[in-house]
Amino acid sequence: LSVIGATLGSIAVFLAARTAFRDLFHARAGSTLARFEEGFRRDDFSYLLFLRLVPLFPFWLVNIVPALLGMRFNRYVLATLIGIVPAAVVYSSVGAGLGAVLARGERPDLGIIFEWRILLPLLGLAALSLVPVVYTHLRKPKATP
Repeated sequence: LSVIGATLGSIAVFLAARTAFRDLFHARAGSTLARFEEGFRRDDFSYLLFLRLVPLFPFWLVNIVPALLGMRFNRYVLATLIGIVPAAVVYSSVGAGLGAVLARGERPDLGIIFEWRILLPLLGLAALSLVPVVYTHLRKPKATP
């Protein structure tokens, strides 16, 4: 349900930004935007999926920018739906782990981090945050001697 809600909310913001601000954005941005927009459109699905999986920018900003850069609606919806799932699983797992502690009548403390229901999702989120580093490392051209 959280994935569906987040996706529907993202769609609403995307459509609002595309309808209300796209023309104004293009009028003010000028020719510099054209190069950026062209590059984004070539790999828009991959870029958006990356931005959804790796929380580098605020969620609301990742909803608006593709709309202003002319991303097609169906590609936006699919990349958003796929990209929201990992974080939703992590946050739900952390919430369930905290809920289990509270259900046992215990008071949460810092030791809760070491329970598997909390620790594993946090490690998963940490691994996701390393994706840009790994990607950059793999994309660097190899130096020849």
